[in-house]
Amino acid sequence: MIRHSLISTAIITALSSFSAHAAVVKGQVLDDKNQPISQADVHVHGKAQSIKTDNDGQFSINIDANSQLHISKNNYVDARVQVTEASSALNITLIPTSVESVVVYASALHKNSLEMISPVSVLSGDELRNKAKPTLGETLKGLPGVNASYFGPVSSSPIIRGLDGPRVKITQNGLDSSDASRIGPDHATSNDSLAAEQIEVLRGPATLLYGSGAIGGVVNVVDNRIPTDNIEQLTGAVEYSHDTVSNANTYAAKLETGHNNFNFHFDGTKRTGDDYQTPRFNLPEEEHEDHEGHDEEEHETATSVKNTFIDSQTVNFGTSYVGDHLTLGVSYGRIETDYGIPAHSHEHGHDHKHEHAHEEGEEEAVYARVEQDRWQGLMSYALHNNWIETINLRLGYTDYRHAEIEDGAIGTIFSNETTEARLNIEHKLGNWHGMAGYHFSESDYDADGEEAFTPASKTTTHALFILEEKQFGDVTLELGARIEDYNIDSNIGAAAHDHEDDHTDEHANEITPYSKSFTNLSASAGAIWQYTPGQSIALSVSHSERAPLSAELLSNGVHIATGTYELGLGYAIEDGEIHFEPENIKQETSTNIDFGFRRFSGDFGYTVNFFYNDIANFYYQQNTGLMFDEEHGLEAAEPGHDDGMAVYQFVSKDAKLYGIEFDAHYQLNSNAMVKVFGDSTTAKLADDEGYLPRIPANKLGSEFQYNISDWQFSLTGTHYFEQRDITAYETATDGYTLFDAQANYQLSVGPVDTQFYINVDNITDELGFVHSSFIKDEAPLPGRNFRIGLRGYF
Repeated sequence: MIRHSLISTAIITALSSFSAHAAVVKGQVLDDKNQPISQADVHVHGKAQSIKTDNDGQFSINIDANSQLHISKNNYVDARVQVTEASSALNITLIPTSVESVVVYASALHKNSLEMISPVSVLSGDELRNKAKPTLGETLKGLPGVNASYFGPVSSSPIIRGLDGPRVKITQNGLDSSDASRIGPDHATSNDSLAAEQIEVLRGPATLLYGSGAIGGVVNVVDNRIPTDNIEQLTGAVEYSHDTVSNANTYAAKLETGHNNFNFHFDGTKRTGDDYQTPRFNLPEEEHEDHEGHDEEEHETATSVKNTFIDSQTVNFGTSYVGDHLTLGVSYGRIETDYGIPAHSHEHGHDHKHEHAHEEGEEEAVYARVEQDRWQGLMSYALHNNWIETINLRLGYTDYRHAEIEDGAIGTIFSNETTEARLNIEHKLGNWHGMAGYHFSESDYDADGEEAFTPASKTTTHALFILEEKQFGDVTLELGARIEDYNIDSNIGAAAHDHEDDHTDEHANEITPYSKSFTNLSASAGAIWQYTPGQSIALSVSHSERAPLSAELLSNGVHIATGTYELGLGYAIEDGEIHFEPENIKQETSTNIDFGFRRFSGDFGYTVNFFYNDIANFYYQQNTGLMFDEEHGLEAAEPGHDDGMAVYQFVSKDAKLYGIEFDAHYQLNSNAMVKVFGDSTTAKLADDEGYLPRIPANKLGSEFQYNISDWQFSLTGTHYFEQRDITAYETATDGYTLFDAQANYQLSVGPVDTQFYINVDNITDELGFVHSSFIKDEAPLPGRNFRIGLRGYF
């Protein structure tokens, strides 16, 4: 009823509230020395009209009544100017900056990265292409406040301020990526950073627009698969690169064209690589027994991480119609990826079907085969209206399948079929500008096989949200709220291993239907004060609620990838038996405070953010002190007894996370810039009960950039401190320092703009272990790597 009423109201408004008045606005864009700025973009907010200034900085553009002009140019702070039909002869001054200003699509209100109240980082352009890795985690881990879970370089998810998994929403063009990466750390994200136009990281709660899964932050991958601007001619790009550390080859291509308001997009990537090399390290003791089963006297060492190959290909097609007011588009994407899962193997015979199998009689490597089909649709209508600016509808359908191949046969299949819709109505009411909308999502998850430790479930959400902002002089105030109906349905089977003998109990095959609903409420208030041109202070306070995922609530089984037996919140252990007792499940509730200082004018700039996050009923896995094996079931863990798997259960306790993140830069001269960045996160249980598990180590880094003629150079050093704030069942992790270098050379080959580059990662071949990894001792970071590549644009 609410959804239909909202849509009907929007349509009626669109048909009945036109204001046909229009006018031509003229003006000139100048810099701080009163010199004209040519080729600056002048865009009518909420409309398709966009032009560039001429050599004298002048422009002329058609507007509707009470419009807003957005003026942007590289190396200048964006300007926004309110205009009416009577506006004429505008003089607009842009302030120079050494920080790139980028529109943040995930902000919903068309804000650029310098105007955001919540802390945000954006990777785009050559910086993104130089740092792009096969996974989002490895691509983003150098940003302040961002780290990676790291299950090898082919399965690595972002961690934001110590929060990961279901607390970090990963989206593509604002819609959920809909893979199984939230279920387990060995499941790779399906987003491809190689094909992205830009990647946005929103730190802190972003639940208002993206739901309870964004209680820790959002990573939004932006691409142009549905073109939203008219493309007048054929353009494209091609790239090839080679990585020596894993003998990897990457190929990428993109083509775009358009005619008479119709636009077409194609992109594709292919990447193949072998097991990656590392500095020599000691394998964990349980990994090196001789063929007679006796412990060897000396540690066995390795210089590579087995079963970390990748063989991936993606292809995406999209088309759109872009008119003066109406935009319609659709895209289709296909992913096919095989990748090895380190520290994840069973005793099997030889696999003749896969080239990465081991010799007969050795442990058979298990690898994942990921297939995904993804459809997206877009409808956007910009109105000639005084209070409704645009109506925007995004639709998504994803069919995801993750199969784990063992001995040439499928061992376990994880699948996720997701349908999502997001309707936004952008409006202006008096002096308030904002967004109201409806968000629907349905996820049908299934798992079948030996590692199906989480039962099949269907999760459905319906939500209404509103986000409003208003300017009071130099202060912009932002208020928002969201109400979300969250429902999970599943069938719970009785566990046969609850019994101490091998006989099948009459209750072992019982199925218990289970359904649970939650109402999640979120609200936020924030403000940014531009107390002087190019400098600001931002403060935000938010309240967010999150219901448990099926994995957190209903898990009951062996998770071989992490080497544990996992139990969800809904289970209780009594007298060595597991019982399903899902009473008194409380929502995870976060109260977050963000306080930031920013300077982005002139040669010196910085961003410093302080955050404090008080979370009630924080869900995390706790060691129960029990072991599980197939023969004896559950029993108390004893020293020297390592035949079984440790039993970890999700529990909910109050927790506090707080810290600081910063980056600063100084433009030494027109050719050279130096940057300093770092972060620190403390995450502990309330009442001094100890620290949370797998919290990333603090880091501190510096980068030097130098440009001369057609050459671009950079040198980055990052120190990861030791991590000794650990839980009882963790081990401390030593610190390490990584040095990386880049060199790019710009050349022209006929009509093709070409760039040759060489990156050297981990120059000193440092041995580093990632504390946030489930398999840190078995999978250190890659050793020295030379990446050589060539890009061409036409």
